[in-house]
Amino acid sequence: MSEPPYRYFTQIGDPVLRQRAEEVPEERIDSPEIDQIVDRMVKVLRHYDCVGVAAPQIGIPLRIIVMEFREGKREQYKPEIYEERKMSTLPLAVFVNPELEIVSGQINKHPEGCMSVRGYSAEVGRFDKVRVRGVGKLGTPSEMELEGWNARIAQHETDHLNGCIYVDRMDVSTFQCVNWELINAAEGRSALWFHK
Repeated sequence: MSEPPYRYFTQIGDPVLRQRAEEVPEERIDSPEIDQIVDRMVKVLRHYDCVGVAAPQIGIPLRIIVMEFREGKREQYKPEIYEERKMSTLPLAVFVNPELEIVSGQINKHPEGCMSVRGYSAEVGRFDKVRVRGVGKLGTPSEMELEGWNARIAQHETDHLNGCIYVDRMDVSTFQCVNWELINAAEGRSALWFHK
């Protein structure tokens, strides 16, 4: 393929989100095609101001993830939530063919959303510490140990590579529309936007 098909996040229901993504062959890792896919993923991540994207979310069934928790995101959370969820800055990290290793058996349960299940969230249990190994791109080392919220991001994105979406792991009793109060205030006259 000459260009990634989507400049946005595909939504649950698209078959690409439910298939196991393919490994990028070693000889293609440094190809212009893979560089173009990575570039598109970074642009989509930053355009939508989110913290992670897996290649299947832009329609590419390959094992590539991009993560970033920029310092400016701290302002989007109350200080107590930032601390409770163990959030911290994560510089741009790009992995091709990532492998995830659980480092700590401690599980943290926090609300989680997904740009491919737009407008909803639920509590999901995730391991507190993980190690990610793979081919790092754009200055990313080949191995990173992540903790707290950043470990959650890595688990969420690698799940996407295996056709798993957070709704498969959520506490169903906590599943909610994140804008339910606004919808009620607008007496139902509201819209869910999938573009930005």
